[in-house]
Amino acid sequence: MAYDVTESDQFMERLVEKASILIEALPYIKKFRGKEVLIKYGGAAMGNEDIRMNVLHDLVFMSYVGIKPILIHGGGPNITERLKKEGIASKFVDGLRVTDKKTISLVSDTLADLNKSIVHDINQLGARAIGLSGFDNEILNVKKVEAKEDIGYVGEVVAVNLLPLKELTEFNIIPVVYPLGIDEKGEMYNVNADEAAAKIAAAMQVQKLMILSNVRGILRDPEDPKSLISSLHVDEVETLIKNKVISGGMIPKIRACIAALQGDVKKAHIIDGRIKHSLLLEIFTDQGIGTEIIL
Repeated sequence: MAYDVTESDQFMERLVEKASILIEALPYIKKFRGKEVLIKYGGAAMGNEDIRMNVLHDLVFMSYVGIKPILIHGGGPNITERLKKEGIASKFVDGLRVTDKKTISLVSDTLADLNKSIVHDINQLGARAIGLSGFDNEILNVKKVEAKEDIGYVGEVVAVNLLPLKELTEFNIIPVVYPLGIDEKGEMYNVNADEAAAKIAAAMQVQKLMILSNVRGILRDPEDPKSLISSLHVDEVETLIKNKVISGGMIPKIRACIAALQGDVKKAHIIDGRIKHSLLLEIFTDQGIGTEIIL
């Protein structure tokens, strides 16, 4: 007589599957428990409420199982919109925003507002987070970027002050950092968020750097999602840039990963923040997602 799979049987199978996922995650929880990982989050994904809450839920979960996440966020689209409202056109040179005295003030205000919102949401979800400014807390020490033309208050990170970060992660508080820097004269500078993430990751010697993007990772063919490069050696990068396989906003992300790895960060990944619970999938599953960059 044929056996009919009942609704109860199907429900039990789903429960067993969930238990199997937890068992798969166990060695990764053991591996990363008590260790710091750094997540860079920004761009258009910050404006999508569903994506935003998925990312923050992942951070809270990581914190609850004993991992110590550090979040670095940008806010390019928000800054552009704020400048537009003030009647200021956004101008970029080599991918860096031209930042005069008025612009740096607006950038600071916009990033501070974003930071407060993110910190509030993390705390509402049950973890503990505190916002930090790379300028006010003197985390990012910078010098003025030398470009082919003067781009104003845009800084290159020359040193990282770890103390404000360590004081939080030691007590399982999530630092949420926005990328403004301070120079030796005490002036405020705008800093590329990918660069800030790489420099902080290397200084903190985190276990992983994960850069959230709005694509699946590095694709050999931008029109074909199946062409994802799951593992990319740094020696291949310049050729892929030359052939425009890596282009636009992906270039600073890939360079940030390389800088972190060269600073002895163990793992660096570019992953699709649009995928639900992408951070958990990367950390706690055997397959992972996105593109891993290796030395």
